[in-house]
Amino acid sequence: MTTIRIGMLTPSSNTVLEPVTARIVAGLSNVSVHFSRFRVTAIGLDAAALSQFDERPMLAAAELLADAKVHVISWNGTSAGWLGLDSDRRLCERVRSVTGIVTSTSVLTLFELLSQRGENRIGLVTPYTDDVQGAILRGFAREGVEVIAERHLGLRDNFSFSEVSPATLTAMVAEIAAARPDAIAVFCTNLAAAPLVDALEAHHGLPIHDSVATAVFGALQAAGGPVGDVKGFGRMFDSRRRGSPEARNAADQMKRRWETKS
Repeated sequence: MTTIRIGMLTPSSNTVLEPVTARIVAGLSNVSVHFSRFRVTAIGLDAAALSQFDERPMLAAAELLADAKVHVISWNGTSAGWLGLDSDRRLCERVRSVTGIVTSTSVLTLFELLSQRGENRIGLVTPYTDDVQGAILRGFAREGVEVIAERHLGLRDNFSFSEVSPATLTAMVAEIAAARPDAIAVFCTNLAAAPLVDALEAHHGLPIHDSVATAVFGALQAAGGPVGDVKGFGRMFDSRRRGSPEARNAADQMKRRWETKS
């Protein structure tokens, strides 16, 4: 059986996405994941923080992943939330141009999923500061997604996001769930929410889209990997629980779009 190699572009101070990604794919015998870092230490709207997402270091990291002959390169980060989805679209085009490898991102995959499933009124959980959260809300609105309830922690230091406790994340999700959105997005790849999703979905009866999980989902879709074989990380991966036949057909169409882009 051919091994599917997934490459992940990773913020340098992130300590969550690598171990959580490894847990998500642990049951997939034909999938391996490989990581390349570039410097990100703080999240803000000032010039210094925004400059961390210049495409040059990201492309350099992508080229290193290409040396490993990965089948897909995924940006496992959420910067398009405050920079706008076009930033991820441009990055995908540039990575494909430089490496010839199909690409995906956590944020673009999230919006594909929301669109496929008709989840237009969502709840949002993040660790970010007021100004970053405001930029994310405006960006979501431009894409036709209304955030009807949100919670954020006012944090700027990227490493500190990884230290947010499961109890805090559980409480934030519960507060959002009370508003009965179509779905809840836990929006940050340095929050350790993915291992909580299965239990939280069962408790609240709502789909919960964690950013690390959406990155893995999108990468597996793009590479033609066994998405449905992922267990224990929510209904996102379970074809029996993902929704209507129309939604499953839309997921197949997403895979074909990624294949065409490659």
